[in-house]
Amino acid sequence: MAALSIALSSSAASAQAATPGEVRAQHALDAAKKMGSPELYALLKNFPKGADLHMHLSGAVYAETFIAEAAKQHLCIASVSAGTPAVPTGQGAVQFVTPSGKECDAGQVPSGEIFKHQALYDALVDSLSMRAFVPTQGINGHDQFFATFGRFNALQGFEGEWLDEVATRAAAQNEQYLEIMNTPPFGGAIGIARRIGWPIGSEQSISRDMLAKLRDAMLAAGLRDEVATDRKALDTMEQQRNSIERCGTPAAGPGCAVKTKYLYQILRGFSPEQVFAQTLLGFESASADPRFVGLNFVMPEDGYLSMRDYHLQMQMLDYLHTVYPKVRVTLHGGEVAPGLVPPDGMTFHIREAIDLGHALRIGHGVDVLYEKDPDALLKQMAAQHISLELNLTSNDVILGVKGKDHPIAAYRAAHVPYSLCTDDEGVSRIDLTHEYVKGVQEQNLEYADLKQSARTSLEHSFLAGPSLYIEQDHYAHKVAACSASITAASKPSPACEAFLATSEKAREQWELERRLAEFEAHAGAVKH
Repeated sequence: MAALSIALSSSAASAQAATPGEVRAQHALDAAKKMGSPELYALLKNFPKGADLHMHLSGAVYAETFIAEAAKQHLCIASVSAGTPAVPTGQGAVQFVTPSGKECDAGQVPSGEIFKHQALYDALVDSLSMRAFVPTQGINGHDQFFATFGRFNALQGFEGEWLDEVATRAAAQNEQYLEIMNTPPFGGAIGIARRIGWPIGSEQSISRDMLAKLRDAMLAAGLRDEVATDRKALDTMEQQRNSIERCGTPAAGPGCAVKTKYLYQILRGFSPEQVFAQTLLGFESASADPRFVGLNFVMPEDGYLSMRDYHLQMQMLDYLHTVYPKVRVTLHGGEVAPGLVPPDGMTFHIREAIDLGHALRIGHGVDVLYEKDPDALLKQMAAQHISLELNLTSNDVILGVKGKDHPIAAYRAAHVPYSLCTDDEGVSRIDLTHEYVKGVQEQNLEYADLKQSARTSLEHSFLAGPSLYIEQDHYAHKVAACSASITAASKPSPACEAFLATSEKAREQWELERRLAEFEAHAGAVKH
């Protein structure tokens, strides 16, 4: 294949002569790599990472936070296995449940008891994450990963705390922007979908006319009224975060400086009418509230309904894109591996996500070399500037794909833009710095590649406004108003300031360049 025969060069950033700061940073990276993961982590924690474009809010929260919240909510701890008591021995998987009465049911443990029994506390951390997971007969990393989400579903009303946690962690790692996947309330939309139903005989394929009639019916039934519910939920979450972090006061926490926007999550593993109703609500919400900068389909891509209805769901997006052309889409595509699904299930997901789903970014993209004509697909992604949301740890723990088996080498050879992301840092027990370390150690990324990833994250973000750069994915030339070199102490000129005022994206990109200059000026001077 041509894509694999192309000599792997460094990123486009390295095509330019390296600056003294970049040379210094590369030397520091080489030295840290020889010493091991802790030294790499210490160096790269301060590296400016721009944005994390692929992260799920609930999956980004660490189990310890959930445990503390469960105690506040007076939940009970129950065994995942039916009929097995959740005694404080820490044996077996456990979950949070809402008590049926004033007291916990027999065999359950009040959440207030968690802190008295270390074994039970440990069992909860393990049940809510990938920590200490060992595959057993019939249960692999994929199963454990996705099972964790149902185990904390009983928690309600803590999204503001979750937002504070991820923003504060991002600030500590020199991140500027989080594009967070979250599922706003959609119960009303599902009720409408159930009443209206799905057109008979169109389970696998549907015309645009039929989808247009279905949309009209759902809107007539009041679906658009649910937008206010979604916006209120977002208001509440952000107000809680701002209160916790004391944003807007002299005592503001570091997390306040991290900008956050949201991707409207669509649950792809449900019936067609429910998926369409939630997708329609997502498009409506994103059209009404600029905090929703786009949408994404979530849940296991290999699930029965996800596989059966994949083409159908892309048809939904293809139609809705004609009605809401300004709403941007990023999609989980190709998050499958050999053996997880039949071979023909790995041949079209990424291509349809782009051609029918109008995805501007692809999350995971692990099956790209198993798709029909992968060379053409990779060239298409490069030509259309469709970026890859690269989730190295997630691909490892869920799919067992890592190292030389990961297709990132093919993406890089084809010059497809990519940015390192976390996916679910709480479940995986990682952070974005860990992903940069993993990229260096397992994929031989050099400093120029890390810098390219950070720049790409903001270039392909869904922030409003034009880019700081003249040509997409090429960072050598900034727009005329901001063409001056940027140092750690730089401030925008009046002309540049005027341009930055017109673009949320460009403002973050300019600040990233300043932070990169600051990092390169002190590269290697890591304080332990």
